[in-house]
Amino acid sequence: MTRLDRYLAKRDFAVTPEPDAQGTPSAMGLRFSMQKHAATRLHFDLRLEWDGVLLSWAVTKGPSLDPAEKRLAVRTEDHPLSYLQFEGTIPKDEYGGGTVMLWDLGWWQPLHDVDEGLKSGKLHFNIHGQRLTGGWALVRMRGRKASDKGRENWLMIKERDEAVVEGKAAEIGQAQSTGIQSGRDFDAIAAGGKAAFPPRRTAARPKFRKPQLATLRDTVPEGDGWWHELKLDGYRGQAAIGKGGVRIWTRSGQDWTDRFAELVPWFERLDCASALIDGEIIAGAGHSGFGALQTALKHGGPLAFQAFDLLELDGKTLTDLPLRDRREMLDGLLSGLPARAALASTTVIEGEGTAMLDAICQAGGEGLVAKRTDSPYRAGRSRSWIKVKCDKRAEFVIVGYQQSDKRGRPFSSLLLGTYERGKLHYRGKVGTGFSDEGMAELAAAMAPLEVSKSALSDPDDAPARGVRWLRPELVAEVVYGEITGDGRLRHSRYLGLRGDKPAKEVEMDEEVPARNRKGEKAASDAKTAKPEAKASRKAGPKVAGVTISSPDRVVFEDTGTTKLELARYYAAVAPAMLDETARRPLSLVRHPSGLSDPGFFQKHVAPGFEDPIRKVAIDEADGDDAEYMYVTSAGGLVTAVQMGTIEFHLWGAKVDRLDRPDRMVLDLDPDEAVGFAELRAAAQDIREHLADLGLECGLMLTGGKGVHIMVPLRRSNDWDTVRGFARTFATILAEREPQRFTATMSKARRKGRIFIDWLRNDRGNTAIAPYSVRARPGAPVAMPIDWRELDHKRKLPRFDLSAAQDRAKNGPVAFPEPQSITREVVDRLEVFASGE
Repeated sequence: MTRLDRYLAKRDFAVTPEPDAQGTPSAMGLRFSMQKHAATRLHFDLRLEWDGVLLSWAVTKGPSLDPAEKRLAVRTEDHPLSYLQFEGTIPKDEYGGGTVMLWDLGWWQPLHDVDEGLKSGKLHFNIHGQRLTGGWALVRMRGRKASDKGRENWLMIKERDEAVVEGKAAEIGQAQSTGIQSGRDFDAIAAGGKAAFPPRRTAARPKFRKPQLATLRDTVPEGDGWWHELKLDGYRGQAAIGKGGVRIWTRSGQDWTDRFAELVPWFERLDCASALIDGEIIAGAGHSGFGALQTALKHGGPLAFQAFDLLELDGKTLTDLPLRDRREMLDGLLSGLPARAALASTTVIEGEGTAMLDAICQAGGEGLVAKRTDSPYRAGRSRSWIKVKCDKRAEFVIVGYQQSDKRGRPFSSLLLGTYERGKLHYRGKVGTGFSDEGMAELAAAMAPLEVSKSALSDPDDAPARGVRWLRPELVAEVVYGEITGDGRLRHSRYLGLRGDKPAKEVEMDEEVPARNRKGEKAASDAKTAKPEAKASRKAGPKVAGVTISSPDRVVFEDTGTTKLELARYYAAVAPAMLDETARRPLSLVRHPSGLSDPGFFQKHVAPGFEDPIRKVAIDEADGDDAEYMYVTSAGGLVTAVQMGTIEFHLWGAKVDRLDRPDRMVLDLDPDEAVGFAELRAAAQDIREHLADLGLECGLMLTGGKGVHIMVPLRRSNDWDTVRGFARTFATILAEREPQRFTATMSKARRKGRIFIDWLRNDRGNTAIAPYSVRARPGAPVAMPIDWRELDHKRKLPRFDLSAAQDRAKNGPVAFPEPQSITREVVDRLEVFASGE
């Protein structure tokens, strides 16, 4: 018996036009559609791809964007994947007789295990459609599982997020009465009429414009004349709308409309005669990263377009207008699209760019782009657009490869170069970051490009042994640690091929000091790790069995704290600190020359980090392994200090179960205008709300202006569940008390409010470790405290090294016992969201 037996048995395929073929599963992401069905009773059919079929529900009245409107959804038989885009008329006397309209189409993203959700009767997910977006839930009605002749009755409910609409406008099913692809209504579908979509435009379609480019810098410009946007990890794109249809070009002017075809309908529905929109194309439907984008392009989606500039509109050129005016017109043009649409404008944040960069880098982002708000749009590299990166990454021309001596491996490394003044110069090699599939594709792409002679202008600088030279046509994107003094890459890792930029245009960005993940310049590994490693061989005092080089070096000038004193502090607090820190992947904030010099944020193993620091290989978002650090002893902590570490940041999971977080962290980050009394009251209220949901929490001072609320967890929930719960909880509080809380990172939205930062609850994101010293004046310490210690205080308690060491002698502060985010907890959260 197969899952489609019921579907096949109910239909006579000699009569009905419905498909009888199984269909092909999506290679990336899960497809979704909703069909409006004029059968005996008008209803909507929800289809969700899962396990080779379409899970199906018949939704009475259609979906509502108002969470208060719960719609009956009757579970029906699984449908074949080929039914996803079906539109047509089923004969009257056949099962389901009536006209079927393809009402919406896109992708869906489950937020927990689907099979478990179907079994328990609760399924939470995001929809990335052209009409439906945001978070949704299907909840089976209690006591109804086998009622009504075996039917399963569920409720389809909109979850509270930015896609919520209330009132009559929420009845989107009644308001939208044409097919999403064909533009036909029921009568036209029944009559077999031609597609009425896309709309025909008569205005001339704009031509490609050479794009404006950002200049790389290591510091963020500040001031009222700048705003900041996230640096996105995708392909630069220009979308032109006008007579002849939509065209989408890469940044070099290549027409990639066919490769970006999934985005075309979004531009076709914009209310304009013509337009030219500049932006970035990224992976959609909840996926992220350049590797995910490459996979999406290979398999036809999902994709998204983040628009950040409008160059032409309705025949008028806008490039001489100030950026602020162009952006206002862009937002107006996109205002008719649903929230969380695949076509959307980038988030603009005005205020402290450095603070924004800190948060972006801490969350694992790419960096930011700062733009002058009064600047016109000008082609080429511009100082009115400044990009600041968390990690260094750039494009390089593949000039050759070194053969591998391992069976089945087509090459060991790629030789890279860039152009300077028309000449191709050698930049080093990259030998990591290749998946098996990616390596095979690269080998196939390189094979027809092999030549006998190097195209480099300086071939003697490159290795010659075992090298096969290539015509310089392929472009690779590479992330790297630094460029050495002789122009070579260090600590490089391959990300993927880029087809949007000709090799002749690949030049090095202006080289700047590396940036850490705290917004400061980084000393290179060559200038920090090696000298420290050499110095450690000199005679020096030992702490926890580790020799401390340069023991008298002052780390904190304002307190006079030396490197030796910092090492002794971590050795003293180790028994209490390791209670929470041991066996978790670490990220470190390093200041090898002391706090007065720039430092950097490090998450991967680097030269000099030897035992007793442990190493663990972890799969990263791009599918590659990377070596991370963890500690199990005081010696591990002190070894990190010997290498210049001040701060320790922790994953929310341990190395033996990286897929199962064992804590949830809510970081309460108050605006400068928020007083301590307000912060204390907020923390206590959140504690009570969590208790009402069935979760007990602990409290930790961060050593800054905020606090962390810590919920210890059993390792029974996955990352999606914990992240989804934290985000939903924070969003509900922000919606209930918008003058008190915000759940978004925007500095503008944070004024006078407390930002409930839920972003730390994701795989790979970190939070400051208990008892960690902070790299700030005064050497403050992140300290777990008892809730009673907040009472009757006039200001936020502070702990210096001495006070923290005294506190640690009593052992770690007792956090609550680990708990689980159970179905009952989620049910209570739903009640909490409803305000009941």
